[in-house]
Amino acid sequence: MMRFILPFVVFVVLAVFLFKGLNLNPREVPSPLIGKPAPGFVLPQLHEPQQNFSPADMKGKVWLLNVWASWCVSCREEHPVLMDLAQQNIVPIYGLDYKDNPVEAQRWLQRGGDPYVLSVTDTEGRIGIDYGVYGVPETYVIDEQGVIRYKQIGPVTPDNLREKILPMVAELQAK
Repeated sequence: MMRFILPFVVFVVLAVFLFKGLNLNPREVPSPLIGKPAPGFVLPQLHEPQQNFSPADMKGKVWLLNVWASWCVSCREEHPVLMDLAQQNIVPIYGLDYKDNPVEAQRWLQRGGDPYVLSVTDTEGRIGIDYGVYGVPETYVIDEQGVIRYKQIGPVTPDNLREKILPMVAELQAK
């Protein structure tokens, strides 16, 4: 009888962890970069490849970095939300075109509209690795000191824009 107790206890412990894990929201994976300086980079701009962009160019401003790609289905879902946000001119949105063909990316923005002040190309995905990108789309709120304050995994929706992103942007801009 005692030889069955240990396997039973191990089974119960594993079942508890599995049950708890199934109730977690994968879009709320905490980022180790929150509260830390945004990783630096210098990348060519999508529309003007002879010109570069770096997060250092944004010191003193609150801004959003949206990681997207022309091949990304969820990016199509969030695109109208970003277009509306860009028209409101509340916060500048910069794009990081992730593991994409620049020609396809430009074509995609021409068809659907371009919500970005500018986009840079990360064709090999190295900058995405530095930012801990799980998959596209992802959006980062970066403060005036260049510190990441929030990471949205998955598409920006009207709800998370209204409830999380815009209040944080307003708070950071008020400082």
